[in-house]
Amino acid sequence: MAGTSSIEDRVASHYADLSARLKDAADYVVNNPVEVATRSLRSVSAASGVSPATLSRLARVLGYESYEDLREQTRSAVGTRVISFSEKAALLKSQATSPQSMLDRQAAACMDNIAELGRSIDRDRLAQAVEAMGRARNVILFGAFGSTGIVEYMAYLAHYFATNWTLAGRMGASLGAALAAIGPDDMLLIVTKTPYANRAVTAAEVARRHGAQTIVITDSHACPAIRHASFHFIVPSDSPQFFSSYVATLTLLETMIAMLVAQSEQDPADRIREVEDRNRSLGEFWAD
Repeated sequence: MAGTSSIEDRVASHYADLSARLKDAADYVVNNPVEVATRSLRSVSAASGVSPATLSRLARVLGYESYEDLREQTRSAVGTRVISFSEKAALLKSQATSPQSMLDRQAAACMDNIAELGRSIDRDRLAQAVEAMGRARNVILFGAFGSTGIVEYMAYLAHYFATNWTLAGRMGASLGAALAAIGPDDMLLIVTKTPYANRAVTAAEVARRHGAQTIVITDSHACPAIRHASFHFIVPSDSPQFFSSYVATLTLLETMIAMLVAQSEQDPADRIREVEDRNRSLGEFWAD
């Protein structure tokens, strides 16, 4: 694994194969980066209830030479996030329910998420995933619960320049029917956030079993669909609300679409122009 991989990314890649005790250690490391960065191994062990030996073993499983190497990378990651944390803490200190306060808190969380996405995403992996989508015979999109509308938006954009993109399980349609002919030349893109949809995990497993490549976009290293993914992206989704924020996820999806258009071997402008002309002829756009 590349030395530049984030700790959360490393954990995600190994999580499904960890023992229960190592999963406990991994969960603590991911969820408590400040403690790991600033406290000794013995102190972290006492706070987490995980033995020093288990924490050291976790570091080696994740590809670090020692726990100190893991700790050092955590220090670097926390160092880039201190400003964001302090800004967020200042905003959340006031619990006033005025519209302005709510807007400030939500906007700050969204901006932090986008900034963290920019800092942490593996750009080589992103380029490889987009290249694979561009080569695919068919690209199938699936999202459940709050992710449904997100993948529908991506399909809307893609249909301007591509004819081989489809939505799976839309409007009560059978997910099995959408995946019935999936094979090694196809790509399945899944967006799933906590709580994870059973159908999203199952779809990823089916795609892998039939040799298709899979992109999983999620919010945590613990997402069970990651183990079936060819490419996975853990996207920050923090929010002061009771729901996850999709702003950073939309940023990633829109970036993927832009990259596909820019890298297309055929000029997509003709196709996009044709779609726009058809929309006008059908009266889809408002005209004075």
